[in-house]
Amino acid sequence: MDSNTNRQVTERRRVRFGYPDITFSIVVLILLGLGIVMMFSASYAIAINENKPGYFYALRQAIFAGIGLIVMLIVTFVDYHVWAKKGFAVIIYIASVLLLWAVQFIGTDLDTGNKRWIDLGITTFQPSELAKFAIVVLFAYLIDKNYDKMKKFTTGALPAYILLGMVALPLVFQPHYSCIILIVMIGTVMIFVGGSKWWHIAIFVLLGVAALAAIMIYMVQSGRVTYITTRFNCWLHPFEEEYLGDTWQTRQSLIAIGSGGLFGLGLGESRQKYLYLPESENDFVFAIVCEELGLVGAIMVILLFVLLIMQGFHIATHSKDKFGMMLSVGFTLQIALQAFMNIAVVANLMPNTGISLPFFSYGGTALIMQLVEMGIVLNVSRSRDTVVKVAKSVPPPEPVYRQEA
Repeated sequence: MDSNTNRQVTERRRVRFGYPDITFSIVVLILLGLGIVMMFSASYAIAINENKPGYFYALRQAIFAGIGLIVMLIVTFVDYHVWAKKGFAVIIYIASVLLLWAVQFIGTDLDTGNKRWIDLGITTFQPSELAKFAIVVLFAYLIDKNYDKMKKFTTGALPAYILLGMVALPLVFQPHYSCIILIVMIGTVMIFVGGSKWWHIAIFVLLGVAALAAIMIYMVQSGRVTYITTRFNCWLHPFEEEYLGDTWQTRQSLIAIGSGGLFGLGLGESRQKYLYLPESENDFVFAIVCEELGLVGAIMVILLFVLLIMQGFHIATHSKDKFGMMLSVGFTLQIALQAFMNIAVVANLMPNTGISLPFFSYGGTALIMQLVEMGIVLNVSRSRDTVVKVAKSVPPPEPVYRQEA
């Protein structure tokens, strides 16, 4: 090295990838394993009644879980920035909207009375699960690219709610109101965290309330309000004789929860799953959890969800860029809202919305998408900040000569 040059050491920060968050990974696996066990316990009576093997639903769920775990593992080690490259976020959003409309023409209702699925032959696909994923990815992408513009109404809240409306509209025709509520809540929280002003969001909330009031007035004038009033009366008075025909599911759920007591009847010992409680393997699987594992077991499941949510937000707050933070916020919030809404419905704290419990309820599309989302959060958790010391050669300072008087 030339003696006439010096070495100047500077620090430069860059992102490197380390190991996924261990706590988050373990909680996801525990919830998944417990969910399959409880779904098997809740479903085998239904499967036998349908002239299928008792393990039919559990086996299918385990297959979907295996596929989801493989995809989750792959996604965990694929840089999450790939979801923002080459317009992928926009493409998947457009695809989800088109599929939601396609349900109206080629969809099936699976004997539920509502067209929400597309029959693929060997299985069914629910486009609304893809729509949840698409909204989170697109909003994370747009907030990351336009963060300095989010405080403006025309470049922040306005386009965000237009995009939400384009997803909500086809869901109205399915109808799938619980999904609309979920998607709007996820989008609203994301744009608020992303920098939109609260009063911009309040404008759209007021518009939504006004639209709901207009719909209610129309239904009253057309004589169609009976359905809504009956639904709320069933929620408020599930054991009144007048509504016994409409509140069977809610009453059986409450009976299951009450009969579980403190420690439960024991794993596999539920009585309500023997065709008393409809959808025991799906939306009301948590009632079977309460009946078999009791209050203690139910609290443990809730605490697992709480731990997952807290760790997910911890990953979000420690993300090294805005895109990773918004992805983690969106996907963690989705799990949080779904778990809360499902448990609230099962306990009759809110009207029946037909929303599933993550990792527990039967459904291949939902389970695979949830595991993909958890894989993305784990990939965000792998990002680390590291300080790199860089030495570069700099010329020595010019000598200063003092001029003698």
